[in-house]
Amino acid sequence: MTVEFKLPDLGEGIHEAEVLDIRVKEGDHVKADQILFEVETDKAAVEVPSPYEGTVEKIFVKIGEIAKVGNTMISFNQAGKSGLTPAATKEGAKSEGAQSAAAAQPVAVGAREQQAAPAAKHTGGNGKSITAIPTPAAARPQGGPVAATPATRRLAREMGINLQGVPGSGPGGRITKEDVRSFAEGVPPAARAGAVAVTPAARAAAGLSLAAKYGGEGTTGGAGPLTLQPVELPDFTRFGQVERVPLRSLRRKIALNMAQSWSHVPHVSNFDEADVTDLEASRQRHEKAVAERGGRLTLTAIALKAVVSGLKKYPQFNCSLDERTSELVFKHYFNIGVAVATEKGLIVPVIKNVDQKTLVELSIELADVAKKTRDGKIELDRLQGGTFTITNIGPIGGTGMVPMVNYPEVAIMGMARSKEQPVVRNGQIVVRTIMPLALSFDHRVADGAEAAMFLRHVAACMEDPFQMLLEG
Repeated sequence: MTVEFKLPDLGEGIHEAEVLDIRVKEGDHVKADQILFEVETDKAAVEVPSPYEGTVEKIFVKIGEIAKVGNTMISFNQAGKSGLTPAATKEGAKSEGAQSAAAAQPVAVGAREQQAAPAAKHTGGNGKSITAIPTPAAARPQGGPVAATPATRRLAREMGINLQGVPGSGPGGRITKEDVRSFAEGVPPAARAGAVAVTPAARAAAGLSLAAKYGGEGTTGGAGPLTLQPVELPDFTRFGQVERVPLRSLRRKIALNMAQSWSHVPHVSNFDEADVTDLEASRQRHEKAVAERGGRLTLTAIALKAVVSGLKKYPQFNCSLDERTSELVFKHYFNIGVAVATEKGLIVPVIKNVDQKTLVELSIELADVAKKTRDGKIELDRLQGGTFTITNIGPIGGTGMVPMVNYPEVAIMGMARSKEQPVVRNGQIVVRTIMPLALSFDHRVADGAEAAMFLRHVAACMEDPFQMLLEG
């Protein structure tokens, strides 16, 4: 029988991809998990595997072509299924085509897992309704295509686990790495996740509730998105030779993101300085020990911890504004994006759950994601789910910056080059190492005073890291 393979959902907000390479040709016999295409989305280059075994009948795309999610990429002839009736064959192809889209998914999407099942509501201690989003495993036909990424399949092979028996907790029953580890240990994925609902009563006990501080329980309709009409350029060929180059993939996405951020976010910036003299001395003392464990103890790694300390104290910078409902979406997790300069443009991989990791773990992970990002090998799931962003131009140079908010986040912190400067301490002029800091934020969500206090808190944590230990 013949089945068609369509370009699967490649991740949150990704609707198209450019075909960089085609790894098979018509007439080839393809095995499950064999790479069919290499495509570049607006976030990264990814390999698309085959969800099942068969012979390539026809390839519908060419190298350099832009394929949209849902477009037919390739068709297969699957031997042994020709005995089906024409009606059954058509229905079977349709069913397996839908399954193949999930099976060939090259990334495990974290944030969208909450869409896999309807929300369940229960009542908190103050009588208010609390929403919990479950992620149940989806049923999978026995022997049917298994929805899992190449990395997940590789992990399963290394652990000697047959994916047919592993329940998937991702969208459409997709199997994640955590599902494989949980299956090997006999621990249900839900138990491993250990999600905790934060009730309004618990927040109120710690101080003024978020609802009370930011507008109450009611919602109103939000304004529509702001868009600008493209400007018609003059005829530059009247003045000399020109060259037109299509704005594609990553560079195109950067342009769209910047326009979206600038049109949606009323940007305001605040500046401060951190005296990192003592911190720099400590960093250099421990740098070799961290390097021996595969990491790089940088000021950016330390800033991750300082920022999380600030976000816990000032949660308005760890949220998003839903313009459609006029609601603030506070995130009770801390996934910090770190801007990485690459040859193709700026990419922001995300360090997940920074508050749960040691400084050594963060140094190792940061070095790993930075290298993968520059090499164009970063996984798509590590480019999603950020709540706040850090960008550091210090290694390149520059005395300051005004970073642009990474929408739909509401704030971003920039770090500039730290250098020795003469400063006054206790009436004496001394030389200290000073690092400039900048915070750009959405003025609809926070005020300048709050931004100044947040940035001063981050600076204080970098000046005296022991302060972070005192706060837990």
